[in-house]
Amino acid sequence: MTSTEEFLLFEGCLIAQRLPYLEKSARLVFEKLGLKPKDAPFGCCPDPIGIQCSDYTSWLSLGARNLTIAEQEGKNIVSLCNGCTQTLTVANYELKHSESKRKKINKILKEVGREFKGTINVSHFLTYLLEEVGVDAIKEKVTKPLTGLKVACHSGCHYMRPSEIMQTEEDHESPKNLRKIVASTGASIVDYDEEHLCCGYAIMNADQDVSLRRLQKKLDSAINAGADVMCLICPSCFSQIDNNQRNLKKKFEKEYNIPVLFLSEILALAMGFSFDELELKMHLQKPKIIQDKFEGGAA
Repeated sequence: MTSTEEFLLFEGCLIAQRLPYLEKSARLVFEKLGLKPKDAPFGCCPDPIGIQCSDYTSWLSLGARNLTIAEQEGKNIVSLCNGCTQTLTVANYELKHSESKRKKINKILKEVGREFKGTINVSHFLTYLLEEVGVDAIKEKVTKPLTGLKVACHSGCHYMRPSEIMQTEEDHESPKNLRKIVASTGASIVDYDEEHLCCGYAIMNADQDVSLRRLQKKLDSAINAGADVMCLICPSCFSQIDNNQRNLKKKFEKEYNIPVLFLSEILALAMGFSFDELELKMHLQKPKIIQDKFEGGAA
């Protein structure tokens, strides 16, 4: 059954600044499902790798500030980003379970008139759709089934890790949640050996060669398995896989052009929204197969 409870939408920096069409598709899907996202003056989550490793206290303080905004509203957070979900979930968990950390961070927050109380929860939008909406309710909104579309799913690293805190009940070697939602659109799920493999985004700045080789391995696996498109739930993974296929060509002299779709885009397509409404032309790897198979090759 669809939840009518309001929640605060945390789109994150990357979507807000570089990939606004992903936010648009998410809002269209939420509206179609009768969900009620509300905006809030959040800051950066912040990044769960770089900032946490360089200054843990600042990382935890900034995450806690965002949580207090939701606490003040009395509403839970639903995030469109794996990294944001991980930061906010881990910060929430650590502050709820450690009195010493909570006292230390609240002393910092007091300087800006805030206090962490631990009264709200954080969900990734995929988890929210599964637990609060349900596959059957999503199927009811499908008006244009994506029958015949072969989809390789990629859940990404931060959605599932650390498992004892994220509590997605996912096996990172064999994730199921994304597959369940994509299958509700009528699309076919492709099994490929490297589904669990990191996309390489997190190490791009440290070692571009390793990052691109990891991406190449993942794409080769999906393409060889017959995938038409890849479906993701993380804007960082989206940026890596959509943007860097052109860099693979430069480095390995091999053409890659598999389209990449965010989960909200696949859902929106199945719910009747058009290629143009979703601004799919903004993708670097143009999902022309969507036009050809489901819109008669429209421009």
